[in-house]
Amino acid sequence: MEAFRQIPSVDHLLTHALTGELIASYGREWTANAIREVLSVCREEIRAGQQLPTDDALISRAAALLNQQAALFPVQVINAAGVIIHTNLGRAPLSQQAKLALCAAAGGYSNLEYDLSAGKRGTRNAQVESQLTRLTGAEAALVVNNNAGAVLLTLSALARRKKVAVARSQLVEIGGGFRVPDVLRESGAHLLEVGTTNRVHLNDYESAIEQGAQLLLLTHHSNFKIVGFATEPSMKELSGLAIAAGVPLIFDQGSGALLDTAQYGLPHEITVQEALQAGADLVCFSGDKLLGGPQAGIIAGKKILVDKLRKHALYRALRPDKLCFAALSATLRHYLKGEAQACIPVYRMLAREEASLHDQALGWRQKLGEGSVIPGRSTIGGGSLPDETLPTWLLALETRSPQKFLAQLRACQPAVIARVEDNRVVFDPRTILPDEDQHLLAGIRTARGQNKDHS
Repeated sequence: MEAFRQIPSVDHLLTHALTGELIASYGREWTANAIREVLSVCREEIRAGQQLPTDDALISRAAALLNQQAALFPVQVINAAGVIIHTNLGRAPLSQQAKLALCAAAGGYSNLEYDLSAGKRGTRNAQVESQLTRLTGAEAALVVNNNAGAVLLTLSALARRKKVAVARSQLVEIGGGFRVPDVLRESGAHLLEVGTTNRVHLNDYESAIEQGAQLLLLTHHSNFKIVGFATEPSMKELSGLAIAAGVPLIFDQGSGALLDTAQYGLPHEITVQEALQAGADLVCFSGDKLLGGPQAGIIAGKKILVDKLRKHALYRALRPDKLCFAALSATLRHYLKGEAQACIPVYRMLAREEASLHDQALGWRQKLGEGSVIPGRSTIGGGSLPDETLPTWLLALETRSPQKFLAQLRACQPAVIARVEDNRVVFDPRTILPDEDQHLLAGIRTARGQNKDHS
């Protein structure tokens, strides 16, 4: 076919005048590979009956591909959607002190596994473990890369080839297809279902132990509620049963709450400290949810059990790096100093008063010269306090094409994430960080200028 014979070679396009800038920016090999990909697509287009593009057009395609491949990831995003712990947007933003600690650790060498006082090898977990035990009252603590890893390690080390009792109401699936039964299976444990979907009693767990259960696992509901005719035994009741039977009680607390959420007008979320005091032998929780730190899985509780996890082969595969430890340690210092609400963004957002939110939304409207300020609800998100919201005030903008407007907002630098309510695009000030107002307004103006069909 004549069109195929006319396709230029990679070497030919590499000598084109426009390609010189690409080679200077990306190197010859990377540029050549991009051209190969473009030519491969071009052949498919010709097979589909399309015309052969010009050399200039092919190089333009290669340039676009290179820009895409070279783009930094992840990029900064402004969260105006009102979801405080937004799973898709990296969950909890870090405090200023945590960001500084992370940058300091990233920019050079550190004492990650070096004991400066002794002048010999140390352990990466030691500093954070000391902070966690002081905060929670646990005998020992261990940090891994995320809470799914924490649960997997715990079950692998303590329940391999053993029966694990889990209430049917707690066999949850959370984001990304993470399912408790699947984690049990991968750990080598055997699931023993307890009770019914809505009701489980203490004697159901007693029956499970009689059937050979060697570990009791409680799982946070994470992202759903069971309401109405529902009941579960308390942590203290289960602890008494576990002690009498000589089996460990493990609680997948998930959210990482160290403060009482009731003080922010929300239902009380059991804290890590409360779970340990109620008798849980180990508590697994996240660093990047209500704790307000980096992505991490934390295991706190009895030393004899934590030591078993520490010696397990899987632990080495799940260890976090220096950046995680730096940010986590800085975050925990806020709690130790009693300044978590003042310094950790998640808690600053939870604590914001309605009057302040109204004033901020009103200020946006005045600066933009359009829109209306309306009442709304902010969402906690992130697998914490399912279905719970807080009152807020929103800036609402009218547009004939809300989805197009949202797409234009996402194309801004930094990208702006908003949401649609009643066919209007709304922006929630609760989740805007202190230095983001100007960037948000600039993004709205840019997207508004591109959105020609707005009212």
